[in-house]
Amino acid sequence: MTASHPRLEKVTPDNVIAACRLEVAPEQRKFVSPVAQSLAEAYVHPEVAWPRLICDGERIVGFVMAFFDVSFDYDAGVPDAPPRSGLWRLAVAAGEQGRGYGRFAVGAVNEEIRRRGGRRSTVTWHPGEGGPEEFYLRLGYRKRGLTEDGEYLGDLDLGA
Repeated sequence: MTASHPRLEKVTPDNVIAACRLEVAPEQRKFVSPVAQSLAEAYVHPEVAWPRLICDGERIVGFVMAFFDVSFDYDAGVPDAPPRSGLWRLAVAAGEQGRGYGRFAVGAVNEEIRRRGGRRSTVTWHPGEGGPEEFYLRLGYRKRGLTEDGEYLGDLDLGA
């Protein structure tokens, strides 16, 4: 099954509680932070955070948060790591995975990066069995190295 007509929506007072209730599959919890934590980070970093709900019809099926033009201290060990834009968080609800929502959200983030003049999208992920590495590699991201936090840093050329 594929996503029918997914869209991204802003987090609002009307949907924030439902957003915080979103949960990934139990075996994925070690790879992704809870939505409430992501929203707290977005609150304290409003100049760079771009949190959005992934919706299909009236259902909230996931959460994505992007960041734009940020330099990270932990990129010090990654060669040629310029300020970057990309995926900060991605979580698709346990019962909604495998329907194209994650692919849609990554594409929407990359379009927003392009709209803002960016030409590269980056993402980090924790290594491990059952983690998101294969998903990002299938989307065309390539591994650049490990951050000081032990996460892989991947990037995707978005073209001109």
